Amino acid sequence: MITAGRIVRLAEFDRAKVRFFLDREMRGALAGDTVLTAMLASGHALRNSEFGPEPRAGFCLMGACQDCWVWQEEGPRLRACSTPVAEGMRLRTTPPESWP
Repeated sequence: MITAGRIVRLAEFDRAKVRFFLDREMRGALAGDTVLTAMLASGHALRNSEFGPEPRAGFCLMGACQDCWVWQEEGPRLRACSTPVAEGMRLRTTPPESWP
C-alpha cells in the first residue's frame, strides 16, 4: 500500500501508469484517475486556500462546488474532480500571469 498522498489507494494497482506534470514536477497516476485523484494520491494539495495558509484538497469532489479549478500550463483551467488525467498533461495550481 502506498501512503505518501492525502488519499491512499487501496485497490486497482494493475491499471496502466500515467505521467503528468504538476507545477513543473513529474507526477504519477493510474489510467482512469481524475486529475484531483492523481494530485491527492501523489502527495500534493489541490491549491492553497485564499482565506488562510491551509492547503485545499477539494470540497464536494463531484463537480458541483467550483472549488477544484486548476490551470493547464497553456492557460485554460479545468475541473480537477471531473477531468481524467492524461499522459503528459502539464498542470499548475496557480493561474498563469496572463490569467484575467
